[in-house]
Amino acid sequence: MLGGLSGLALRRGRAVLVVALLLSLVGGAAAPTLFGRLSAGGFDAPGAESGRAAAALREDFGQGRPNLVLLVRAPAGVDDPAVIRAGQALTARLAAEPGVTNVTSYWSAGRAPQLRGQDGRKAIAVATIVGDENAVADRIEDLLPRYEGARDGLQVQVGGYARLQHEMSAQSEEDVKKGEMFTFPVALVALVLVFGGLVAASLPMVVAMVTTLLGMGAVWVLAGLTGIGVISVNVVTILGLGLAIDYSLLIVNRYREELGGGLSPADALRATMGSAGRTVVFSAVTVAVALAGLAMFPLMALRSIAYAGVLTALLAAAASLTVLPALLAVVGPRIDRGRVLRRGSAGRGRRVEEGFWHRLASFVMRRPVPVATVAVAFLVLLGLPALGMKVGTPDERVMPSSSVSRQVATTLRAEFSTGEQNALQVVAPSAPDRRQVAAYAAALSALPDVARVDTVTGGYARGAQVTPAGPAHARYAGQGTAVYLSVIPVPGDPDAAERLVGDVRAEPAPFRTLVGGTPAVSVDTTAALVDRLPYALAVVSAAMVVLLFLLTGSVLLPFLALVLSALSLTAAFGALVWIFQEGHLSGALGGFTATGELTSTVPVMLFAIAFGLAMDYQVFLLARIREEYEATGSGTAAVALGLERIGRIVTAAAVLISIVFLAFLVSGVTFVKAFGVGLPLAVLMDATLIRGAVLPAAMRLCGRATWWAPGPLRRLHARFGLREGGASPAGATPEVIAVATSRS
Repeated sequence: MLGGLSGLALRRGRAVLVVALLLSLVGGAAAPTLFGRLSAGGFDAPGAESGRAAAALREDFGQGRPNLVLLVRAPAGVDDPAVIRAGQALTARLAAEPGVTNVTSYWSAGRAPQLRGQDGRKAIAVATIVGDENAVADRIEDLLPRYEGARDGLQVQVGGYARLQHEMSAQSEEDVKKGEMFTFPVALVALVLVFGGLVAASLPMVVAMVTTLLGMGAVWVLAGLTGIGVISVNVVTILGLGLAIDYSLLIVNRYREELGGGLSPADALRATMGSAGRTVVFSAVTVAVALAGLAMFPLMALRSIAYAGVLTALLAAAASLTVLPALLAVVGPRIDRGRVLRRGSAGRGRRVEEGFWHRLASFVMRRPVPVATVAVAFLVLLGLPALGMKVGTPDERVMPSSSVSRQVATTLRAEFSTGEQNALQVVAPSAPDRRQVAAYAAALSALPDVARVDTVTGGYARGAQVTPAGPAHARYAGQGTAVYLSVIPVPGDPDAAERLVGDVRAEPAPFRTLVGGTPAVSVDTTAALVDRLPYALAVVSAAMVVLLFLLTGSVLLPFLALVLSALSLTAAFGALVWIFQEGHLSGALGGFTATGELTSTVPVMLFAIAFGLAMDYQVFLLARIREEYEATGSGTAAVALGLERIGRIVTAAAVLISIVFLAFLVSGVTFVKAFGVGLPLAVLMDATLIRGAVLPAAMRLCGRATWWAPGPLRRLHARFGLREGGASPAGATPEVIAVATSRS
């Protein structure tokens, strides 16, 4: 297949480029409307108890959890007669809105003190926008201009979870634009530094543009088939740019190396596709498998990253194996035109054993135990803060201080004694006896951290009924005998609501119940991640072992690669906890609010992406070491020569993709910003300490066992295994092999 692609590039290179241009234009045309097809949510588990409770609320009651808050300011005081009339009119108008239910305000609830601010000049109205996430997003966008601002002498701010999702979507769109403005010019400058010339540096950027535009179009199509979150756009733009540059670096470097070895441009392209091209295919499959593991989790946000990541990895490989060869066929020997620096010649004119990576590998393999011990100890030390990791679901504090939803929530916490936004909904699909409902409501109201319980039979507090049933309680009755209870937590303690979930679920009920609400979603989401994580890790690890065996033919190397790739993540997780959970370096990173926990999806997402990239570089390196091992027959020489051949490119790729990932730091959303720290750190640790120190030391200590496999597996690898097939590497002379062996 790769031979056919190189032939196609040589015969029809310009036609390939025209087709790629047309497809990219189609993908680019879809980009302006893409965000309108995506969801800002996806952080809950629909199949969990809280998800089933939400479904029951929609189906049996036509309701949902409170997700809309109007914060009303009245300079004359909320009890001024004119303000009361305006507040009642505002409440009635909101209650009449299609798709809006459960509207309760200070003026419609008998001037309940918990709905009035401490200074007497603020009050709130709480409501629910019903429907799925897309319907809620459309409705809030319609309501905002008609309710926010000055209204009949009142100053209104719209907040709540619906507004938070709307702002997160808008922020994501803005972040993508900022990220592109940062990454493309910086990546181009870095590529010039790597290759030393404008022509060679521009080729990966062309491939990256094609990958990104095609990815946008693919996600646009996918969003019409299934729910996709807005974070998928960040994955396409950032990961697409990074992988396209990685793969292009490998191919362009090998092409220049083959040209430097005396091959004609056509033969150099064929040799490159037969060697580096195979590695690109294998690397893309490896990254895709790692990211596909996220599809095993029930959260739409994680599945979105899985879908977008798999598509992006495969598109990056496809562009690198079609568009880039066509460009190389057109450019030919002019690849080094536009040289602005003397560097970037891949070590031409210098003996292999004089190279930095060769000397480093030789040094490490002479002292494998102390070098590996120091490197591993350093990584473990950096990762120690991760032992105190706490996770939860994102709230308005992940947004910048300019966010209106955050401003409203901050005011509620500081000036209102209400827990309405964090209420639990206890749904009873079948509760035939109202006396049992009343007794159960009284029991729930006696639990610690409960302010009150409202249901069809009235209001309850401290184990007794305090409010008789009235018209306002009719909404707690659903179809047939279904009822639900609203459990309001004590305000002021951010952990009380989540503690309350376990207490309510543990309280004996005389009928079947489902506990939902925002705190229950947080608890269930974390539990779903923890429950599915071992299975996802097992499947991805097994797939990686099989893939790496097909690449190396070794039984030991796949397991060694898994351990080292996981080890490279320790520093990243330690940094996440130290910075984003504990709040260090907030000012240096543009300012954010440390909440004492990480968004639960961040460690899982970061692990999948960083692990996939670590395995990606592992493939780059092991493929070249395997090639040198087959050429020399010496394990130590293969490590030193392989590192010298590919170490510079792997390091350059790691630095470039780290620069690309730094674009996440421009985000105004804290958990997105976390990727801008965790991913570059994980990639750089992997490309330096792991590849430069721990891997050579481990392979030296394992000796001949590194490449061992039992007879049946050797025959299996001989038949189905993948290996480099390019020309023999220049410079692998007997003298060089002897030097590598003697120095190690």
